[in-house]
Amino acid sequence: MQRAAVGRGTAWTTRLAFGSAGIGNLYTAVTDDDAARTLSTAWDVGIRSFDTAPHYGLGLAERRLGAFLRERPRAEYTISTKVGRLLVPTPGNTGDDLANGFAVPATSRRVWDFSADGVRRSLDASLERLGLDRVDIVYLHDPDDHAEQALREAYPALERLRAEGVVRAIGVGMNQTALPTRFVTDTDIDAVLLAGRYTLLDQSGLAELLPAAARRGTSVIAGGVFNSGLLADPHPGSRYDYAAAPAPVLQRALRMRDLCERHGVPLRAAAARFPLGHPAVAGVLLGLRSAWEVTDAATLAEREIPDALWEELRARHLIASDAPVPGRG
Repeated sequence: MQRAAVGRGTAWTTRLAFGSAGIGNLYTAVTDDDAARTLSTAWDVGIRSFDTAPHYGLGLAERRLGAFLRERPRAEYTISTKVGRLLVPTPGNTGDDLANGFAVPATSRRVWDFSADGVRRSLDASLERLGLDRVDIVYLHDPDDHAEQALREAYPALERLRAEGVVRAIGVGMNQTALPTRFVTDTDIDAVLLAGRYTLLDQSGLAELLPAAARRGTSVIAGGVFNSGLLADPHPGSRYDYAAAPAPVLQRALRMRDLCERHGVPLRAAAARFPLGHPAVAGVLLGLRSAWEVTDAATLAEREIPDALWEELRARHLIASDAPVPGRG
């Protein structure tokens, strides 16, 4: 599978990367065997970049991913995790974590911490759960309400880790554009993991973030390209950005689906490919929870998409007229 550089160092990503929230039991449970099968299928189709976070299933995604990757040659894959949430054990808690979106026992609680010490403690804990001696990329995870501490304390701590060779690349992962743009322009991060803000339904990243990233040589990894599932299978009740899709947004997705089908292309194929048209986008990160989803994603990644589809999406004002598209730009 094609690879692309992340930032200006030695980090890289496969153009299709594996997001592990699903195998962290996002919304519904996945068995250990099914998670292992999903990861094995991802490896078989050529995916070599994997993303995780302590937040995903209170460490479950990290543990499952680490158990799989420990059996693979370390030089053949890249792995990213995130800092900003520490997991603090809650002995005796018999509840679950569904309020935070994960079907796991609430054995820990999340504590926001963007201090320099918090960054180190979070990374050390992630490495212990993963059972690995290093990760390749570390992102600040959702510092929306902690911007100043993240810039003043967490970012310098990541910069030191990169300088020491502990990690190869550093960045920020968010589902907004304003603060990541500030990181791109005011710091020396390598990457932005941008969730849901450069998709067929939301091109807000095109206004400032993506041009700034292109100027600075900062790589963008496009996550959330289905906007929580709506662009994978639009129907009444579909989620859009973690909530029920508003009627106008659903109707727009349905129009896109019909247009794509007239061109012989599944909507989810166009949705997964679209971000790669921008020169700042190094890869697309898909949350995959089953072997079928992995196989489908890999098949769609090879699907030919006619230029006429992108042209009609533009002509019908379903995507921005100035949005670069795969093939023609």
